Amino acid sequence: MTAAYYLVKKGHQVTLLEREKVLGGLAVGFKETHWQWPLERAYHHLFDTDAHILGLAKESGFTNIFFRAPETASLYKIGNNYRTFPVDTPQDFFKLPFMTLIDKVRGATVLAFLKFGPLLTLYEKYGAKVFFSNTMGKRVWDVLFEQPMRKKFGKYAEKILASFIWARVKVRGKTLGYIKGGFQTFVEHLEKVNQKNGVVIKKGHEVQEVKKRGKLFIISYQDQKGKSAEENFDAVISTLPIPIMNKVAGKLFPEAYLAKFRKLKYLHAVVLIIENKQPLLEKTYWLSICVPEMPLMFVGQHTNFIDKKYYGNNHLLYAAKYVDADEALWKMDEKEIVKYVTPQLHIINPRFNMAKSKVYIFKAPYAQPVFDRDFLKNKPDFLTPVKNFYIANLDMTYPNDRGTNYAVKLGKDVANLIK
Repeated sequence: MTAAYYLVKKGHQVTLLEREKVLGGLAVGFKETHWQWPLERAYHHLFDTDAHILGLAKESGFTNIFFRAPETASLYKIGNNYRTFPVDTPQDFFKLPFMTLIDKVRGATVLAFLKFGPLLTLYEKYGAKVFFSNTMGKRVWDVLFEQPMRKKFGKYAEKILASFIWARVKVRGKTLGYIKGGFQTFVEHLEKVNQKNGVVIKKGHEVQEVKKRGKLFIISYQDQKGKSAEENFDAVISTLPIPIMNKVAGKLFPEAYLAKFRKLKYLHAVVLIIENKQPLLEKTYWLSICVPEMPLMFVGQHTNFIDKKYYGNNHLLYAAKYVDADEALWKMDEKEIVKYVTPQLHIINPRFNMAKSKVYIFKAPYAQPVFDRDFLKNKPDFLTPVKNFYIANLDMTYPNDRGTNYAVKLGKDVANLIK
């Protein structure tokens, strides 16, 4: 949508093809009849440093973004007891009971350098565990990063580059933003602006194949009724995940180019949303799970950030995990996922009554690339061996974590390449 916005302003004729019935990708929302606002299928918020999406919102006339500072914390275990600790500020860090004063001073020095320093090529030469265990000390790594990295990247955790940690520390802050009416409201705003400016938007149209004839690209697609058609274009921007792009456009590219992409590794996302009259967390919005016996990556009590009045006065909770395609959780149905998650939620709050909940399950393939050395050598770029075929997908947010802010940046950057 961002690429279309800037391309049509430059005088190009633009057609946007979307497989789903709604635009928005991973930021798409859904809405129950008793809710005033839609909710994102996958958890979303903004940072006050997200200049790209905030700039697009301002430029396109969208003003319904607000910021606040919800409580965030991490779950640890002391003896046989589980406790939560805030970790947002330097003061919070120095209050953690798991490290010596020397550990804390050493760790704080490195964290400050990450926060205010540049991206160094040095970070890309080492795995995060090795680099930060050597600089911060192993104890600081174990307390702050070991479990979050393990839960996000699973068996790949030791191979993730130190640059990924740099990027997370760099942008993170206590002040978080949200969109009045949910992210779907901004999606619909961009859709209307694009349509008004002349962008042709075809929702419910799945791309089947991209071929080339002379200087023209022929895109074959199918609507949700099974009707097929094709159109010719001078240029193509693929925002598809690389494995899907390889399937629909692979015949365009040299084998050596495709072979690079086959070395990339991805994790899939499983997101459980729980609606309940009772909150799991009383005050905390975002709780990182830092204990090995709980496989969940985090739980997020959305209604400790956004007022429950917008959701029928019910509380909404996210529970999420990244998985390999061959992991059991990826293959589980709703009943099995609930059974898997419930004991973990009871560790956090034994009084939480899962039986009275309504649940929503969403799965997203290729949601997280594995940022290891293979990724660095083989990651996609805007330009491809085929003239006028461009890539702008969320793999290219590296070293930053995926998110709407960097999606907007990618869309604007690729539009700037097309004359």
